[in-house]
Amino acid sequence: MNAFLRIPPAVVAASLLLGGCGHFITNAGPSTSTVESVPQAKSTLPGIRLLRVDYALAHAVEAREARQRVSAFFPSRGHPNHFVGPGDELAIFLWESPPARLFAPRRFAVAGEGVAGGGAAMVRLPVQTVDNAGEVVVPFAGDIHVAGRTLSQIERDIVAKLSEKANHPQAIVELAVNNTRNITVVGNVPHSREVPLAPGGVRLLRAIALAGGVTQSVEKVSIQLSRDGRVMTMPLQAVLRDPRENIPLRAGDVVTAIYQPASFTVLGATGRNAEVNFEASGISLAQAIARAGGLDDNRANPLAVFLFRLAAPRSLPAGLQGGHLVDGKVPAIFEFDLRDPAVFFAAQTFPIHDHDLLYVSDAPSDDLQKVLTIVGSIVFPYQAYATSGGTTP
Repeated sequence: MNAFLRIPPAVVAASLLLGGCGHFITNAGPSTSTVESVPQAKSTLPGIRLLRVDYALAHAVEAREARQRVSAFFPSRGHPNHFVGPGDELAIFLWESPPARLFAPRRFAVAGEGVAGGGAAMVRLPVQTVDNAGEVVVPFAGDIHVAGRTLSQIERDIVAKLSEKANHPQAIVELAVNNTRNITVVGNVPHSREVPLAPGGVRLLRAIALAGGVTQSVEKVSIQLSRDGRVMTMPLQAVLRDPRENIPLRAGDVVTAIYQPASFTVLGATGRNAEVNFEASGISLAQAIARAGGLDDNRANPLAVFLFRLAAPRSLPAGLQGGHLVDGKVPAIFEFDLRDPAVFFAAQTFPIHDHDLLYVSDAPSDDLQKVLTIVGSIVFPYQAYATSGGTTP
Protein backbone atom coordinates (compact mmCIF):
# COMPACT_ATOMS: atom_id res chain seq x y z
CA MET A 1 0.00 0.00 0.00
CA ASN A 2 2.85 2.35 0.85
CA ALA A 3 4.47 1.60 -2.50
CA PHE A 4 1.30 2.59 -4.23
CA LEU A 5 1.21 5.87 -2.34
CA ARG A 6 4.72 6.62 -3.55
CA ILE A 7 3.73 6.36 -7.27
CA PRO A 8 4.29 9.81 -8.78
CA PRO A 9 0.98 11.65 -9.29
CA ALA A 10 2.01 12.55 -12.84
CA VAL A 11 2.26 8.85 -13.73
CA VAL A 12 -1.14 8.18 -12.20
CA ALA A 13 -2.64 11.04 -14.22
CA ALA A 14 -1.04 9.77 -17.40
CA SER A 15 -2.49 6.31 -16.81
CA LEU A 16 -5.94 7.77 -16.34
CA LEU A 17 -5.55 9.78 -19.50
CA LEU A 18 -4.55 6.74 -21.51
CA GLY A 19 -7.51 4.78 -20.20
CA GLY A 20 -10.03 7.36 -21.33
CA CYS A 21 -8.24 9.06 -24.21
CA GLY A 22 -10.83 7.97 -26.73
CA HIS A 23 -13.42 10.17 -25.05
CA PHE A 24 -11.64 13.49 -24.95
CA ILE A 25 -9.06 13.62 -27.74
CA THR A 26 -10.16 16.45 -29.99
CA ASN A 27 -10.77 15.92 -33.71
CA ALA A 28 -11.96 18.14 -36.53
CA GLY A 29 -14.88 15.77 -37.12
CA PRO A 30 -15.98 12.14 -37.07
CA SER A 31 -13.52 9.33 -37.57
CA THR A 32 -13.41 7.22 -40.71
CA SER A 33 -15.19 4.29 -39.05
CA THR A 34 -17.91 6.58 -37.70
CA VAL A 35 -18.71 7.97 -41.14
CA GLU A 36 -18.66 4.55 -42.78
CA SER A 37 -21.05 3.13 -40.17
CA VAL A 38 -23.66 5.88 -40.58
CA PRO A 39 -25.84 4.06 -43.18
CA GLN A 40 -26.28 1.09 -40.78
CA ALA A 41 -26.50 3.07 -37.55
CA LYS A 42 -29.63 4.52 -36.05
CA SER A 43 -29.73 8.08 -37.29
CA THR A 44 -32.00 11.08 -37.06
CA LEU A 45 -31.63 11.27 -40.86
CA PRO A 46 -32.70 7.92 -42.32
CA GLY A 47 -31.82 6.77 -45.80
CA ILE A 48 -28.18 7.91 -45.88
CA ARG A 49 -26.27 6.19 -48.69
CA LEU A 50 -22.52 5.56 -48.58
CA LEU A 51 -21.14 5.35 -52.12
CA ARG A 52 -17.52 4.37 -52.66
CA VAL A 53 -16.47 6.25 -55.77
CA ASP A 54 -14.44 4.75 -58.57
CA TYR A 55 -13.98 6.06 -62.09
CA ALA A 56 -17.11 4.28 -63.38
CA LEU A 57 -19.37 5.88 -60.76
CA ALA A 58 -17.77 9.32 -61.21
CA HIS A 59 -18.19 9.11 -64.98
CA ALA A 60 -21.83 8.00 -64.61
CA VAL A 61 -22.61 10.97 -62.35
CA GLU A 62 -20.92 13.36 -64.76
CA ALA A 63 -22.74 11.85 -67.75
CA ARG A 64 -26.16 12.22 -66.13
CA GLU A 65 -25.46 15.86 -65.34
CA ALA A 66 -24.23 16.51 -68.87
CA ARG A 67 -27.68 15.64 -70.16
CA GLN A 68 -29.32 18.35 -68.07
CA ARG A 69 -29.11 21.02 -70.76
CA VAL A 70 -31.45 23.79 -71.81
CA SER A 71 -31.73 22.36 -75.31
CA ALA A 72 -32.92 19.03 -73.87
CA PHE A 73 -35.13 20.55 -71.18
CA PHE A 74 -36.81 22.93 -73.65
CA PRO A 75 -36.59 21.18 -77.03
CA SER A 76 -36.92 23.52 -80.00
CA ARG A 77 -39.83 23.04 -82.38
CA GLY A 78 -39.02 26.00 -84.58
CA HIS A 79 -40.20 29.55 -84.22
CA PRO A 80 -44.03 29.82 -84.37
CA ASN A 81 -45.83 32.47 -86.37
CA HIS A 82 -46.83 35.62 -84.56
CA PHE A 83 -50.41 35.51 -83.34
CA VAL A 84 -51.83 38.99 -82.94
CA GLY A 85 -53.23 40.01 -79.58
CA PRO A 86 -54.94 43.01 -77.94
CA GLY A 87 -52.42 45.84 -77.66
CA ASP A 88 -50.50 45.01 -80.83
CA GLU A 89 -50.30 47.78 -83.42
CA LEU A 90 -50.98 46.91 -87.07
CA ALA A 91 -50.18 48.72 -90.32
CA ILE A 92 -52.63 47.82 -93.11
CA PHE A 93 -52.04 48.44 -96.83
CA LEU A 94 -54.85 48.01 -99.37
CA TRP A 95 -54.63 47.71 -103.17
CA GLU A 96 -57.36 47.77 -105.79
CA SER A 97 -56.97 46.87 -109.46
CA PRO A 98 -58.04 49.43 -112.10
CA PRO A 99 -60.54 50.73 -112.56
CA ALA A 100 -60.59 51.34 -108.82
CA ARG A 101 -64.01 51.74 -107.27
CA LEU A 102 -63.14 52.33 -103.56
CA PHE A 103 -59.51 53.36 -103.10
CA ALA A 104 -57.92 55.83 -105.48
CA PRO A 105 -56.02 58.60 -103.63
CA ARG A 106 -52.69 57.55 -105.20
CA ARG A 107 -51.83 55.52 -108.27
CA PHE A 108 -48.78 53.39 -108.92
CA ALA A 109 -47.74 52.12 -112.31
CA VAL A 110 -48.33 48.44 -112.86
CA ALA A 111 -45.70 46.57 -114.83
CA GLY A 112 -46.29 47.20 -118.53
CA GLU A 113 -48.68 50.09 -117.92
CA GLY A 114 -48.20 53.81 -117.52
CA VAL A 115 -49.94 55.87 -114.90
CA ALA A 116 -52.13 57.32 -117.60
CA GLY A 117 -53.28 53.85 -118.50
CA GLY A 118 -54.78 53.41 -115.06
CA GLY A 119 -52.43 52.21 -112.34
CA ALA A 120 -53.42 50.19 -109.30
CA ALA A 121 -54.73 52.22 -106.36
CA MET A 122 -53.05 51.85 -102.95
CA VAL A 123 -54.17 53.11 -99.54
CA ARG A 124 -52.16 52.92 -96.34
CA LEU A 125 -54.45 53.04 -93.31
CA PRO A 126 -53.36 54.75 -90.10
CA VAL A 127 -51.64 52.38 -87.66
CA GLN A 128 -54.30 50.84 -85.44
CA THR A 129 -54.03 49.32 -81.98
CA VAL A 130 -55.91 46.06 -81.55
CA ASP A 131 -58.66 46.78 -79.00
CA ASN A 132 -59.60 44.66 -76.00
CA ALA A 133 -62.13 42.79 -78.12
CA GLY A 134 -59.30 41.82 -80.46
CA GLU A 135 -60.56 43.89 -83.41
CA VAL A 136 -59.48 46.62 -85.83
CA VAL A 137 -61.54 48.65 -88.30
CA VAL A 138 -61.02 48.58 -92.09
CA PRO A 139 -63.04 51.07 -94.23
CA PHE A 140 -65.81 49.36 -96.23
CA ALA A 141 -65.01 46.08 -94.48
CA GLY A 142 -66.02 47.06 -90.96
CA ASP A 143 -64.71 45.39 -87.81
CA ILE A 144 -62.14 42.69 -88.44
CA HIS A 145 -61.40 40.22 -85.64
CA VAL A 146 -57.63 39.80 -85.53
CA ALA A 147 -56.81 38.44 -82.05
CA GLY A 148 -55.34 34.97 -82.14
CA ARG A 149 -54.73 35.08 -85.89
CA THR A 150 -51.58 35.34 -87.96
CA LEU A 151 -50.86 38.25 -90.28
CA SER A 152 -51.55 36.17 -93.40
CA GLN A 153 -54.88 35.01 -91.97
CA ILE A 154 -55.87 38.64 -91.29
CA GLU A 155 -54.94 39.58 -94.87
CA ARG A 156 -57.24 36.89 -96.24
CA ASP A 157 -60.09 38.02 -93.98
CA ILE A 158 -59.79 41.63 -95.21
CA VAL A 159 -59.70 40.60 -98.87
CA ALA A 160 -62.76 38.39 -98.38
CA LYS A 161 -64.78 41.28 -96.90
CA LEU A 162 -63.74 43.72 -99.62
CA SER A 163 -64.05 41.38 -102.58
CA GLU A 164 -67.66 42.31 -103.35
CA LYS A 165 -67.04 46.05 -103.02
CA ALA A 166 -63.59 46.65 -104.48
CA ASN A 167 -62.11 45.59 -107.80
CA HIS A 168 -59.80 42.62 -107.11
CA PRO A 169 -58.63 43.93 -103.71
CA GLN A 170 -55.31 42.93 -102.16
CA ALA A 171 -54.11 43.52 -98.59
CA ILE A 172 -50.83 43.44 -96.70
CA VAL A 173 -50.79 43.57 -92.89
CA GLU A 174 -47.60 44.41 -91.01
CA LEU A 175 -46.89 44.22 -87.29
CA ALA A 176 -45.96 47.84 -86.56
CA VAL A 177 -45.46 47.39 -82.80
CA ASN A 178 -45.36 44.10 -80.92
CA ASN A 179 -46.86 44.65 -77.49
CA THR A 180 -48.10 41.17 -76.64
CA ARG A 181 -45.43 38.62 -77.53
CA ASN A 182 -42.31 39.54 -75.60
CA ILE A 183 -39.44 37.98 -73.69
CA THR A 184 -38.57 39.37 -70.27
CA VAL A 185 -34.86 39.71 -69.44
CA VAL A 186 -33.95 40.55 -65.83
CA GLY A 187 -31.19 39.98 -63.28
CA ASN A 188 -27.51 40.66 -63.77
CA VAL A 189 -27.96 42.87 -66.85
CA PRO A 190 -27.55 46.65 -67.19
CA HIS A 191 -31.10 47.17 -68.41
CA SER A 192 -33.91 44.81 -67.44
CA ARG A 193 -36.37 44.97 -70.29
CA GLU A 194 -38.94 43.27 -72.44
CA VAL A 195 -37.52 42.09 -75.76
CA PRO A 196 -40.15 41.94 -78.54
CA LEU A 197 -40.35 38.56 -80.18
CA ALA A 198 -39.62 39.39 -83.82
CA PRO A 199 -41.28 37.32 -86.56
CA GLY A 200 -37.90 35.78 -87.38
CA GLY A 201 -37.39 34.72 -83.78
CA VAL A 202 -35.06 35.69 -80.94
CA ARG A 203 -32.45 33.34 -79.50
CA LEU A 204 -31.21 33.26 -75.93
CA LEU A 205 -27.92 35.11 -76.41
CA ARG A 206 -29.54 37.82 -78.55
CA ALA A 207 -32.11 38.52 -75.84
CA ILE A 208 -29.30 38.92 -73.29
CA ALA A 209 -27.33 41.14 -75.69
CA LEU A 210 -30.36 43.38 -76.26
CA ALA A 211 -30.56 43.87 -72.49
CA GLY A 212 -26.93 45.07 -72.48
CA GLY A 213 -25.19 41.77 -71.71
CA VAL A 214 -24.17 40.71 -68.21
CA THR A 215 -22.31 42.94 -65.77
CA GLN A 216 -20.25 40.23 -64.04
CA SER A 217 -17.66 37.86 -65.46
CA VAL A 218 -19.18 35.35 -67.85
CA GLU A 219 -17.84 32.34 -65.91
CA LYS A 220 -19.60 33.52 -62.74
CA VAL A 221 -23.07 33.99 -64.24
CA SER A 222 -25.81 31.41 -64.68
CA ILE A 223 -28.83 31.78 -66.96
CA GLN A 224 -32.24 30.73 -65.69
CA LEU A 225 -35.00 30.19 -68.24
CA SER A 226 -38.63 30.01 -67.07
CA ARG A 227 -41.28 28.73 -69.46
CA ASP A 228 -44.80 27.43 -68.85
CA GLY A 229 -44.14 26.84 -65.16
CA ARG A 230 -40.85 24.99 -65.77
CA VAL A 231 -37.45 26.37 -64.77
CA MET A 232 -33.98 25.41 -65.97
CA THR A 233 -30.62 26.91 -65.00
CA MET A 234 -27.26 26.49 -66.68
CA PRO A 235 -23.94 28.40 -66.79
CA LEU A 236 -23.75 31.19 -69.35
CA GLN A 237 -20.33 29.88 -70.31
CA ALA A 238 -21.94 26.59 -71.40
CA VAL A 239 -24.29 28.48 -73.73
CA LEU A 240 -21.35 30.34 -75.25
CA ARG A 241 -19.38 27.14 -75.78
CA ASP A 242 -22.17 25.10 -77.34
CA PRO A 243 -24.29 26.77 -80.07
CA ARG A 244 -27.00 24.14 -79.51
CA GLU A 245 -27.76 25.71 -76.14
CA ASN A 246 -28.49 29.09 -77.76
CA ILE A 247 -32.12 28.04 -78.21
CA PRO A 248 -34.96 30.03 -79.81
CA LEU A 249 -37.11 31.76 -77.21
CA ARG A 250 -40.90 31.88 -77.05
CA ALA A 251 -43.39 34.52 -76.04
CA GLY A 252 -43.70 34.70 -72.27
CA ASP A 253 -40.22 33.33 -71.56
CA VAL A 254 -38.41 34.89 -68.61
CA VAL A 255 -34.62 34.96 -68.88
CA THR A 256 -32.79 35.73 -65.62
CA ALA A 257 -29.05 36.32 -65.48
CA ILE A 258 -27.99 35.18 -62.00
CA TYR A 259 -24.80 36.20 -60.25
CA GLN A 260 -24.74 34.09 -57.14
CA PRO A 261 -21.37 32.38 -56.69
CA ALA A 262 -21.69 28.71 -55.88
CA SER A 263 -19.73 27.44 -52.90
CA PHE A 264 -18.73 24.31 -51.05
CA THR A 265 -17.62 23.90 -47.43
CA VAL A 266 -14.41 22.08 -46.55
CA LEU A 267 -13.71 20.70 -43.07
CA GLY A 268 -11.22 18.34 -41.49
CA ALA A 269 -7.60 17.58 -42.27
CA THR A 270 -7.01 19.99 -45.14
CA GLY A 271 -4.85 23.02 -45.68
CA ARG A 272 -7.71 25.28 -44.60
CA ASN A 273 -11.27 24.92 -43.35
CA ALA A 274 -13.49 27.43 -45.11
CA GLU A 275 -16.39 28.07 -47.43
CA VAL A 276 -14.91 28.20 -50.93
CA ASN A 277 -16.60 29.93 -53.85
CA PHE A 278 -16.36 28.51 -57.36
CA GLU A 279 -17.49 29.55 -60.82
CA ALA A 280 -20.90 28.75 -62.27
CA SER A 281 -19.40 26.42 -64.87
CA GLY A 282 -18.39 24.10 -62.04
CA ILE A 283 -15.26 22.39 -60.73
CA SER A 284 -14.18 18.82 -60.04
CA LEU A 285 -13.37 17.18 -56.71
CA ALA A 286 -9.66 17.39 -57.54
CA GLN A 287 -9.97 21.14 -58.04
CA ALA A 288 -11.96 21.49 -54.81
CA ILE A 289 -9.25 19.72 -52.80
CA ALA A 290 -6.58 21.93 -54.38
CA ARG A 291 -8.55 25.10 -53.56
CA ALA A 292 -8.86 23.90 -49.96
CA GLY A 293 -5.06 23.77 -49.71
CA GLY A 294 -4.75 20.04 -50.33
CA LEU A 295 -4.67 17.29 -47.71
CA ASP A 296 -2.73 17.98 -44.51
CA ASP A 297 0.36 15.73 -44.66
CA ASN A 298 0.52 15.48 -40.86
CA ARG A 299 -3.15 14.70 -40.21
CA ALA A 300 -5.13 13.56 -43.25
CA ASN A 301 -6.27 10.02 -43.90
CA PRO A 302 -6.10 9.73 -47.71
CA LEU A 303 -8.45 6.75 -47.78
CA ALA A 304 -11.16 8.76 -46.02
CA VAL A 305 -12.08 11.74 -48.19
CA PHE A 306 -15.85 12.20 -47.95
CA LEU A 307 -18.27 14.39 -49.89
CA PHE A 308 -21.67 14.98 -48.27
CA ARG A 309 -24.53 15.89 -50.60
CA LEU A 310 -28.31 15.97 -50.72
CA ALA A 311 -28.43 14.65 -54.28
CA ALA A 312 -31.31 14.88 -56.73
CA PRO A 313 -32.32 11.29 -57.59
CA ARG A 314 -31.92 11.95 -61.32
CA SER A 315 -28.27 12.92 -60.77
CA LEU A 316 -27.44 9.40 -59.55
CA PRO A 317 -26.99 6.36 -61.78
CA ALA A 318 -29.86 3.90 -62.07
CA GLY A 319 -30.01 1.59 -59.07
CA LEU A 320 -28.86 4.27 -56.64
CA GLN A 321 -31.91 6.52 -56.87
CA GLY A 322 -34.30 4.61 -54.61
CA GLY A 323 -34.64 4.44 -50.86
CA HIS A 324 -35.75 7.01 -48.34
CA LEU A 325 -35.73 10.59 -49.65
CA VAL A 326 -35.23 13.76 -47.63
CA ASP A 327 -37.19 16.63 -49.15
CA GLY A 328 -37.17 14.70 -52.42
CA LYS A 329 -33.40 14.16 -52.37
CA VAL A 330 -31.02 11.32 -51.54
CA PRO A 331 -28.71 11.96 -48.55
CA ALA A 332 -25.48 10.63 -50.03
CA ILE A 333 -21.93 10.32 -48.75
CA PHE A 334 -19.38 9.80 -51.54
CA GLU A 335 -16.16 8.18 -50.28
CA PHE A 336 -12.84 8.53 -52.11
CA ASP A 337 -9.74 6.44 -51.38
CA LEU A 338 -6.91 8.64 -52.61
CA ARG A 339 -4.34 5.92 -51.94
CA ASP A 340 -5.55 4.36 -55.19
CA PRO A 341 -4.05 6.22 -58.18
CA ALA A 342 -7.07 5.26 -60.32
CA VAL A 343 -9.33 7.26 -57.99
CA PHE A 344 -7.44 10.41 -58.96
CA PHE A 345 -8.98 10.05 -62.42
CA ALA A 346 -12.39 9.82 -60.75
CA ALA A 347 -11.58 12.94 -58.72
CA GLN A 348 -10.85 14.82 -61.94
CA THR A 349 -14.26 13.82 -63.27
CA PHE A 350 -16.54 13.98 -60.25
CA PRO A 351 -18.45 17.32 -60.23
CA ILE A 352 -18.83 19.54 -57.19
CA HIS A 353 -22.28 21.00 -56.47
CA ASP A 354 -23.33 24.16 -54.70
CA HIS A 355 -23.63 23.56 -50.91
CA ASP A 356 -21.54 20.36 -50.99
CA LEU A 357 -19.54 19.57 -47.84
CA LEU A 358 -16.06 18.12 -48.28
CA TYR A 359 -14.63 16.40 -45.20
CA VAL A 360 -11.23 14.74 -44.75
CA SER A 361 -10.91 12.49 -41.71
CA ASP A 362 -7.84 12.40 -39.47
CA ALA A 363 -5.49 9.46 -39.87
CA PRO A 364 -5.53 6.90 -36.97
CA SER A 365 -1.85 7.64 -36.33
CA ASP A 366 -2.81 11.22 -35.63
CA ASP A 367 -4.91 10.08 -32.65
CA LEU A 368 -1.92 8.16 -31.27
CA GLN A 369 0.30 11.20 -31.73
CA LYS A 370 -2.20 13.30 -29.76
CA VAL A 371 -2.17 10.76 -26.90
CA LEU A 372 1.62 10.72 -26.81
CA THR A 373 1.68 14.50 -26.83
CA ILE A 374 -0.68 14.65 -23.84
CA VAL A 375 1.28 12.03 -21.90
CA GLY A 376 4.56 13.72 -22.74
CA SER A 377 3.27 17.08 -21.53
CA ILE A 378 2.70 15.50 -18.10
CA VAL A 379 5.54 12.98 -17.74
CA PHE A 380 8.42 15.01 -19.16
CA PRO A 381 8.03 17.94 -16.73
CA TYR A 382 7.95 15.42 -13.87
CA GLN A 383 11.14 13.73 -15.09
CA ALA A 384 12.84 17.07 -15.34
CA TYR A 385 11.75 17.89 -11.80
CA ALA A 386 13.00 14.56 -10.45
CA THR A 387 16.33 14.89 -12.29
CA SER A 388 16.91 18.31 -10.81
CA GLY A 389 16.71 16.81 -7.30
CA GLY A 390 13.12 17.57 -6.53
CA THR A 391 11.06 15.20 -4.39
CA THR A 392 7.59 13.83 -4.85
CA PRO A 393 4.90 15.03 -2.56
